[in-house]
Amino acid sequence: MDALVKFTNQSQGRDRLLRATQYACSLSVYLLRNNSNSKDLVVKLKSLERNMSAGRKLLRLGNTAHSIEAAKRTMRLSDRVLCLCLTAANVNRALYFICDNALWAANVGLARNLDKDRWSLNAHRFYFFSLVMNLTRDAYDVLRLMVQNSRDKQFRQQMNQHLNEGPDVAEAVIPQLDALFYLLLHTLKSHPAVALDALKNICDLFIPLDRLGIYQSNAGVVGFCGLMSSLIGIVTLAQPTLKIKP
Repeated sequence: MDALVKFTNQSQGRDRLLRATQYACSLSVYLLRNNSNSKDLVVKLKSLERNMSAGRKLLRLGNTAHSIEAAKRTMRLSDRVLCLCLTAANVNRALYFICDNALWAANVGLARNLDKDRWSLNAHRFYFFSLVMNLTRDAYDVLRLMVQNSRDKQFRQQMNQHLNEGPDVAEAVIPQLDALFYLLLHTLKSHPAVALDALKNICDLFIPLDRLGIYQSNAGVVGFCGLMSSLIGIVTLAQPTLKIKP
């Protein structure tokens, strides 16, 4: 109970719970869309989804300043690749929150002349660029960790044993490919924080891809990916050891 209270007391915790509920509603609406006996339930789920979205926009009013402060911190990182990726991600995230705040103001009647479609499109563009930079950072971390593992004598012995115990294959390319996959899987398994962050960002990427028309899927895919990334966010927030650093 104490862990739940501590989690819900955090603004990020509340946002992720609302986000998970929002996308769970979206996925449920998609799955029930052709069920004639669930029309009333679908209407209620759509209303709940809108309320969750509105509540999240209200909670995010101060996130622009947080993203700017995060960008200032990542600019001081000694690793230039991490510095570039994380700073660019935080700057784009700050711009996304500015657009999101403007849309909130328009929805509550504070900015009636705002072009909602244009600002929504810009918000998803900044969100997309932020995710791309985060995924670039994840790929960099994975490659860096794979290089470290490949130089470890104990790991190389385990990999050679795995390859020797495998079935007879062509000597040219397949053994190297098998070794690469073994190295990748071992790296992700031994560093769950990196694996979870990459999976979360991949799931999130489907949302702006669909909204921007780059890769259109459907409301079910968007709802499922949003729910999965929200659940991963809840897990990493509840278990700080699973959160990628910096």
